[in-house]
Amino acid sequence: MAEKTGFIAWLIDTVKTVFWALVIAGIFRTLFFQPFWIPSGSMKDTLLIGDFLFVNKMAYGYSYASCPSIRIQGLGIDIGADDFCGFIEDREDRIFGADPERGDIVVFRHPVDGRDFIKRLIGLPGDRIQMINGVLQINDVPVQVEPAGVFTEIMAPQGPLGLRPQCANGPVGSGAVCEKNRAIETLPNGVSHAILDIGRRPTDNTGVFTVPEGQFFFMGDNRDNSTDSRVSPAANGVGFVARKDIVGRADRVMFSSAGRSMFAFWTWRSDRFFKALD
Repeated sequence: MAEKTGFIAWLIDTVKTVFWALVIAGIFRTLFFQPFWIPSGSMKDTLLIGDFLFVNKMAYGYSYASCPSIRIQGLGIDIGADDFCGFIEDREDRIFGADPERGDIVVFRHPVDGRDFIKRLIGLPGDRIQMINGVLQINDVPVQVEPAGVFTEIMAPQGPLGLRPQCANGPVGSGAVCEKNRAIETLPNGVSHAILDIGRRPTDNTGVFTVPEGQFFFMGDNRDNSTDSRVSPAANGVGFVARKDIVGRADRVMFSSAGRSMFAFWTWRSDRFFKALD
């Protein structure tokens, strides 16, 4: 009887330990940092497929979007931040709120389907944003763009989704070198970052987007391979992003896997450990 009692006591202690570990992990993820693994190439070459980073949730304060989401496709689990904190989703203000700055790399919830996206902040409330012949215009002034060589990668499936890169010199076969034109873009506040160009695309020329109050305009650095604010949600894009949908700021890559899994440590890229983001 004593042995059974001892086993039950051990089981209760184990359940308590796991429960409190999950509570602490949930609080940590909600208030401080959220892990994020880059699934697509929309932010190349700033972020590569397989980069693993922590999103700083303290940077802009807290809203419903700060609550964790759990998505495990293989198990059919799809729990969004609105499932946890939907009761405050309609609040426009943020607790300890601070607006992001132009040029920040920001994680936000898609305005329609709730998926996490990561893009660069280009337009602030009141800004006029337009693309003319592939050159970004902010408030009717073209940004400074300087050629910066060619970005190259091997044509092969990348990441867990097996995505293949798009090439300026394409189409190229498997194992061949895929090239994109690279340039350094400087925003009005002095933030400079690399952008990639594949060739002529419909989003190289757009109408004028006037950013509404309380909303923001985001673009990917891999300009010709990015689903972002240049296309509306009705056309499978992102459109404007409300302040309440912002999750946090990405500051640094912790490590990066060039393989199909983040746990394939033999594929980790040695030059991206703790790499600061521009």
